[in-house]
Amino acid sequence: MAGALAVGGAALATAPASASASTPVTGRRTATRPGTADEALRELAAGNRRWRTFCERHPDETPAVRQSLTAGQHPFAVVLGCIDSRVPPELVFDQGLGDLMTVRTAGEVLDEAVLGSVAYGVLELGIPLVMVLGHQSCGAVKAAVQADLTGDRLPAHIQYLADQITPSIDRTKQGDARVDSTIDANVRAVSARLAAVPDLAAKISAGELAVVGARYELTTQLVHALA
Repeated sequence: MAGALAVGGAALATAPASASASTPVTGRRTATRPGTADEALRELAAGNRRWRTFCERHPDETPAVRQSLTAGQHPFAVVLGCIDSRVPPELVFDQGLGDLMTVRTAGEVLDEAVLGSVAYGVLELGIPLVMVLGHQSCGAVKAAVQADLTGDRLPAHIQYLADQITPSIDRTKQGDARVDSTIDANVRAVSARLAAVPDLAAKISAGELAVVGARYELTTQLVHALA
């Protein structure tokens, strides 16, 4: 990734522009959708600014847009986020129907279904941006850190989540600082794993895709990039 994009105080790292052209989408709020990673990041940053300043537009929800989407979809970004009810991507980025392909798992944990879903968006729909979106006070990360400290097993399939997050635990820090640092480390690890998927890596090398890590702050509603 190179460069930085700042919109209304939100700094999001950007990747080299995609070589693909914007795809026309009839009935949308603009004649074209973002067709490069840079354009997609600008749109997300602008939407997040509207969200946190209470100036949401709630775009792409009209009857005309709903009808146009029956013929197909052209989302401009994949957002892999947490299941936390306080961080719905369409709201925090002020986007509407057909704008984002969202995949949500506790702690942004990957499995084959998640990997396949992200790959589908990139390879089949030509989406130029994948964002891994962590967030402040992530309960999944906190549970993994706590289980690591105590050695206790978590119930049912929750242990699987903890096992996936555990390699990212920052043991150089204590208490809440450990949880906070691990949230960021986990986002970076998930982003790196996605970027290493051979088919996605080829898209990145060709300048057609960027995979970026970001974090949502519950206290300020700001999304910012994680280097």
